[in-house]
Order: sequence, then C-alpha cells, then structure tokens
Amino acid sequence: MEPMQGYRGSSSGRRRGRVIRRKEMPLWQELPLLLVVAFCLAVLIRTFLVQAFFIPSGSMENTLLINDRVLVNKVVYDMRDPLRGEIVVFRGTDNWAPEQPSTPVSNAFGAKLGRTIGDLVGVSRPGERDFIKRVIGLPGDKVACCDEKGRITVNGEPIDEAYIDENSPLDQPPNPRQCSSRRFTEVTVPAGEMFVMGDHRLVSQDARCQGPVPIDNVIGRAFVVVWPTSRFTSLPVPDVWQEYATAHPVGSAPLGAKPEPELDPASTAVMLPFLLSVGVSARSGLCSRLRRRRLRS
Repeated sequence: MEPMQGYRGSSSGRRRGRVIRRKEMPLWQELPLLLVVAFCLAVLIRTFLVQAFFIPSGSMENTLLINDRVLVNKVVYDMRDPLRGEIVVFRGTDNWAPEQPSTPVSNAFGAKLGRTIGDLVGVSRPGERDFIKRVIGLPGDKVACCDEKGRITVNGEPIDEAYIDENSPLDQPPNPRQCSSRRFTEVTVPAGEMFVMGDHRLVSQDARCQGPVPIDNVIGRAFVVVWPTSRFTSLPVPDVWQEYATAHPVGSAPLGAKPEPELDPASTAVMLPFLLSVGVSARSGLCSRLRRRRLRS
C-alpha cells in the first residue's frame, strides 16, 4: 500500500503545481463587446456630462460657422449660474422662432434613435427649439443699445465686442418682432432669466426682439469646437467680459474668482469610451504576445 500512497501524493503535487490559464476570448467576440461597452459609456456621458451639437445657422459667425460641431458641458450650471460672455445652448420659449425649418417626421421612435446616435458623433441637427447664443445680461442687468459709438451697454457701461462679425444697421428703426435694427430700448433682465445675443447681429434673431430666456432652459455651456478639425479651438469668455465681471461681480462669481480653464475638464470624459476600447484591446494583444513569447522560450 505504501507505493500506492506515494503515487497519489505525486499526482496531487502535480495538480497543485499546474498553472490554470483562462481561455482567451477570440478577437471577433472581444471587439463587439468592447464596442457595446464604449457605446453604453458614450450614452451615459451624452445624457449627463457632455453632448455634441451641430451648428445649423450663421447667427454666431464667425465665432461658430455653419456645420461646426461643438461640445457642450451639461453639468457646469448645476454648480453655478451662467456668466456674461459665455456661449450657451438653451431651449427657446414660445416667443423664439426656430432658426431652421421643421421637417415632417414619419417615424418618431426611429427619428429619436437616429438623433441620439447622431448626437454621440456630433452629426445630428439640434431640435427646433434649441438655440446657441452668447450671454449678455444676467438677472437685474439693464441692457440697451446704443451709446454714441453704437455699442451695447450693460448697466450703463459700453462693451467693446471684438467678436461681432456684422452688426445690425444703426439707421434701421427698431422692430419688436424682428431683430433688424441694432437699436433697442433698455431691458431690465427679470429674475431667473438671461439676455442672450448672437455674434452675427445682422442675421441673429435673439433677445433683442424675442425676449430674455429662463436660466432653467439652459442645456449647457459650449466650450470647444471639435469639428472640422481645422477649426478645433476652445470657446473661452472674451477678455472684455472677464474685465467687466471683475468690476461688476455677481453672486455666483465672487470678486477675484479665477476664470475657468479654456478647455473644460469635462471634455476629457468624451474620450473615455474610445480610450477604454483602445486600451483594453491593446492590453489584450500585448498580454497575448507576451504569453506566446514565454511559451516559445
């Protein structure tokens, strides 16, 4: 019986020393899984953090051109209110006329799904009530135009807006329903609302004739142009508005507060799905090559 016991012990020792390797997932199985994970992450990011928007009109030229794609930070205003000079995306009120023609929809579910997928890659068109403008006045501000040099004034102080492409004519009489004139009577921005205008004043239909917009309607802040790549650039607050904010601070931006970085930190979240899929694939491939090398040696 002793030899038999020795044999069993030797076999048990070999089993204990054996290296159990996990079976590798084939690439044709791994790649779809990574794509699904990346897509799910992108949906979560688009819903809660960052969303891509397509520019359909010339109301923000030359800051933003038609067909530009911008990234919008959707969480920044959960922590504070908008600041003067920021470019924001918002839902217009009933007074705001759409900047793009409406198109009939035969399949509502398919259209919604297509728009969601398009948003993820930045190629979908915005909704009829989605607008992008620059914040000019905050609650309590008195906004008017014009001073003797044709500039807008905020609380009586003229603003030199170097970013304006083409301004509206000074000799055109004001029209309460058409932003064809540069001149408009002084507006006191109501509580909880903001006064917004386009950078291309000659064609922009904005708060001059359509009224202020509730801050609660803001979707987020546009902080970078991502497409086309030749126009990749950040969208910081212009110097004139940073100087104005320093001299006229509001409750959400205390005196001496540092301006935000030009590239919002939330922009890094957009790359997470891509980096994850690439990183996992690279790691898997590297591990496979290392194992093969060890086996060959």
